[in-house]
Amino acid sequence: MDQVVAVRWLFSMRMDLSPLPITYLLYGMSMGGIRSRIFCMLTSLLGLASAIALIDVTLGMMKRVSAMTCTIFYRLSLRSILILQVMTFILLESHMPGTTFLLLLLAFTKETKQKNGIHVNLKGFAIGNGLTDPGIQYGAYADYALDMGIISQSDHDRINKVLPLCESAIKLCGTDGTVSCMAAYFVCNTIFSSIIARVGDLNYYDIRKKCEGSLCYDFSNLEKFLNQKSVRNTLGVGDIEFVSCSTTVYQAMLTDWMRNLEVGIPSLLEDGIKLLLYAGEYDLICNWLGNSRWVHAMEWSGRKEFIASSETPFEVDGSKAGLLKNHGPLSFLKVHDSGHMVPMDQPKASLEMLKRWIHGSLSERTIDSGKLVSSM
Repeated sequence: MDQVVAVRWLFSMRMDLSPLPITYLLYGMSMGGIRSRIFCMLTSLLGLASAIALIDVTLGMMKRVSAMTCTIFYRLSLRSILILQVMTFILLESHMPGTTFLLLLLAFTKETKQKNGIHVNLKGFAIGNGLTDPGIQYGAYADYALDMGIISQSDHDRINKVLPLCESAIKLCGTDGTVSCMAAYFVCNTIFSSIIARVGDLNYYDIRKKCEGSLCYDFSNLEKFLNQKSVRNTLGVGDIEFVSCSTTVYQAMLTDWMRNLEVGIPSLLEDGIKLLLYAGEYDLICNWLGNSRWVHAMEWSGRKEFIASSETPFEVDGSKAGLLKNHGPLSFLKVHDSGHMVPMDQPKASLEMLKRWIHGSLSERTIDSGKLVSSM
């Protein structure tokens, strides 16, 4: 369905929009410059997702909402007609450094809890292949590489000799350091770079593949498409050139890289805000092992029950698409046959994951569309 047609269809129904969640996708790609952008989607529980607005983010602040294909949403959101009612979900699809986007979320929810500005009915947030607690995740690099057979035991032991120094540097960085965080960045990334030096041209986003180009993928077709004048006009970005990875943004966010953002998450869980962590099993750079370790180590009231909970298969169309662990508002999903780019590698499983999570039925095998329609 055409993007504009889909949006017009949603608004022409004159229905109660409150059951339709708004999903914000915060992704580690940029239109250049120091700003990043959030794609805002009005998402039906049946899976229809229409991108209808862009929000500028300048180092952790929602700066403005710009018109895209549907100016109606822009006007409604400013009048608080939708924002006050709808369920809101935030997805953090993150290349490193992804912590700035989590900083945005934590600041955003703090403002909401303190009832400053417009109230947002935040229901949940998801982090896909992210870097959240470097102190734990950097310790998993060599272990993951050894488990996957891409380095030897002697390589593992030699690489991990720098780990104590790395962990000390991360503690100095804390949650708001600057110079100390840069020092931690240089110290700790010798662990990752040492693994890469031993595996050669391996794609560190997907160890099943070879690394091709500076980003290990060929995104030239994507860049050509997004830089077409007609596409730029539709997105409302003017003459800003799209680049797959902006060095300006990368350098501006380096001080965020080693910060521990796990510390702000337990309070969100205690408030009943849902968190979904998902990670592709073949991703090295933000591997599932490190993500699993920090999730299990996180201190919150449901920690013991989460640790004790058993893993269950995440099935799509009768096939096992991953392993799920869940208790209360916290869910962790290891996605099978996928690298860092989970939506690209497993699009159907990713969409099913999103739909079930929003509906609160992540552990179920299927969703009854009829029930969803009646609930709306």
